[in-house]
Amino acid sequence: MPREFTRAERVSDAIQQELAVLIRENVRDPRVGMVSVTEVEVSRDLAYAKAHISFVGDRSQDEINEGMAALNGASGYLRKLLAASIKLRITPKLNFFFDESGRRGQHLSALIELAVAQDKEHPADDLAPLGDSEDA
Repeated sequence: MPREFTRAERVSDAIQQELAVLIRENVRDPRVGMVSVTEVEVSRDLAYAKAHISFVGDRSQDEINEGMAALNGASGYLRKLLAASIKLRITPKLNFFFDESGRRGQHLSALIELAVAQDKEHPADDLAPLGDSEDA
């Protein structure tokens, strides 16, 4: 039997899609720039929503903080637009959080590439296979 999705999950998916469009088309603050709405978590009573945001491109921590402050400052305006586009009895109060997963993924990928490059610099002859012992 297929898994049934809860109302909160369906609402969070709808909010995520609509919020991405609303931010792109209606938020004119240059501190925000291009963003990606990676996840939206809605409370069971649909009163609160946590929107996880990642920024497109490289940004310093100060620029990220300014962008998040701008988004949280525009949360009331975005909530009003969201209420007009998604018909719900209660439109959730929006809180925006920075999603570190993209940045962490890039950092780990760079570390892996560095390790692979360092392995290529060292010849494989220096490593003795496991189990082989010259003392025998």
